[in-house]
Amino acid sequence: MALQQKKVISKTSKVRTSTGGAASNLQAQSLPSEIEVKYKIAECYTILKLDKDAIAVLDGIPSRQRTPKINMMLANLYRKAGQERSAVTSYKEVLRQCPLALDAIIGLLSLSVKGVEVASMTMDVIQSIPNLEWLSVWIKAYAFIHAGDNQRAINTICSLEKKSLLRDNVDLLVSLADVYFRAGDTKNAILKFEQAQMLDPYLIKGMDVYGYLMAREGHLEDVEVLGGRLFNISDQHAEPWVISGCHSFYSKRYSRALYLGAKAIQLNSNSVQALLLKGAALRNMGRVQEAIIHFREAMRLAPCRLDCYEGLIDCYLASNGIREAMGMANNIYKTLGANAQTLTILATVCLEDPVTQEKAKTLLDKALAQRPDYTKAVVKKAELLSREQKYDEGIALLRNALANQSDCVLHRMLGDFLVAVNDYQEAMDQYSIALSLDPNDQKSLEGMQKMEKEESPTDATVELDGDDMEGSGEDGDLEGSDSEAAQWADQEQWFGMQ
Repeated sequence: MALQQKKVISKTSKVRTSTGGAASNLQAQSLPSEIEVKYKIAECYTILKLDKDAIAVLDGIPSRQRTPKINMMLANLYRKAGQERSAVTSYKEVLRQCPLALDAIIGLLSLSVKGVEVASMTMDVIQSIPNLEWLSVWIKAYAFIHAGDNQRAINTICSLEKKSLLRDNVDLLVSLADVYFRAGDTKNAILKFEQAQMLDPYLIKGMDVYGYLMAREGHLEDVEVLGGRLFNISDQHAEPWVISGCHSFYSKRYSRALYLGAKAIQLNSNSVQALLLKGAALRNMGRVQEAIIHFREAMRLAPCRLDCYEGLIDCYLASNGIREAMGMANNIYKTLGANAQTLTILATVCLEDPVTQEKAKTLLDKALAQRPDYTKAVVKKAELLSREQKYDEGIALLRNALANQSDCVLHRMLGDFLVAVNDYQEAMDQYSIALSLDPNDQKSLEGMQKMEKEESPTDATVELDGDDMEGSGEDGDLEGSDSEAAQWADQEQWFGMQ
C-alpha cells in the first residue's frame, strides 16, 4: 500500500512537472525513496512478529542498494530464523560499510566466526583513528565470551575496565556480570550488576539475570522492588516479566511463574532467561516433556550457557532418563572442556547411578581442585559424603568452603552434618545463619524445628497441637493456591502456551 501510494504520487508529480509546477518538484524531493519505504514496511512487519514477511520485503532490495541499517536488520532476522550463513554474509556487509558497528561484530562472534577474522575487518580503521586501541581487546573479550572461555573473558574485560576510556562503561559492566554468572561466580555477578544499575538507573538489559540471581539467593523483597521499578520504566520488554516470574517461582507459585514466563517470551522470543523460567516452572509442575522443549530452545539460542544444559539434564533425570542425561553431560564435557562446572554436571548425573558413584567422587575432586569455592561442587561432594556417612569429612569440606563465602545451602548442610555428630548447639547456629541469608529456606526451618522437638520432649504434645492448628491454616493456603493455579491456567490458554 505504501509503495503503491508513492508510485501514484511520483507519477502525479511527473505530470505536474511537465506543466511547470515548481511546488511539485519540492514535493517529489521530499518523498522518501522506494528503498526507505521498503525498510519502513519491514520494520512494521517485525513489530507485528511477521519476520518472514519482513525478510521477503528486504530481500526484494538489490544487494548494491542495501544500506548498512538494511543489512543489519536482515542479518538479525536471518539469525533469528536460523539462517546462519545468510546472517554472517549480511553482518560482514555491515562491517565492510561501517567497520565500527559493534552490534555487527557481536553478531558475527555469536555465530562462531573467529575473533581473528572479525578483527581483520576492523584493522584498517583501528590504525587510522587515534584512541581506538581498545577495540581489538574488546573484540578478543567477546570472542572468548562466545567461545565459552569464561575465565579468559573475565580477565580480558577486567583489563579493559581499568582503562580510562572504558571505565564505568555500563555495557561492559553488564557483560562482565553476565560472564561471572556463566562462570558460576554469583557474588561477583551480583556486584557488577549492582554497579551497572547504579550508573544507569534506567538500565533494562541484563536485569533479568540479575533478578534471577537475587531470587535464587533468597532476596525476594529486593526482587519484587526491582521488578516493580522496571515495570515503571517499560512493560514492553521481557526483563520485568522475567524478574516478576522469578519472584513467583522462588515463592513456589509455579502457575503464575509459568504465565509470566510466557508473557516474556511473547514480548521477546529470543529471551533465554524467559525460556529457562518457563521450562523450570513446567518441570516443577510435572510437565516434563513441555519443559524439555523450552530448555532445548534456550540451548539453541545460548549454546555456551551451562544452565540451559543443566535444566535439560534435570528434566531427563526427573523422567528417569539417566542414559539421555549421561549423553548430554558427556557432550558438554567434551565440547566445553574439563572445567569445574562441566565436571560437576557430569558428576551430578553419575551420582544418580549406583554403578558410577566412584566416578562421581573422582570428578568432584577434580572440580574442587580447580575451584575449591565452587558451591555446586561442594554441595554435591557433601551429598556424597552424607550417603557414605563420612560426617567428619563433610564438616571439614563445608567449613573450608565457608571460610571465604557465606551461602545459605552450605550453612544448612553444615547444620545437617553437625546434627549427625550430635553437635546440636552449633547446628542450631548454622541453621540460624542459613535462615538469616534466606528466610524462605524451608529445609533450614525444618532442621531447626526437628532439633527443638528432640531437645524438648516434654513440650512435644504442645508443639504437636500447635502443628495441627498450623496445618489447618496450611490447608486453606493450599486451597487458595489451587484456585490461583486455575486462574493462571486460564491466562496460560490466552497466551497460547505449549
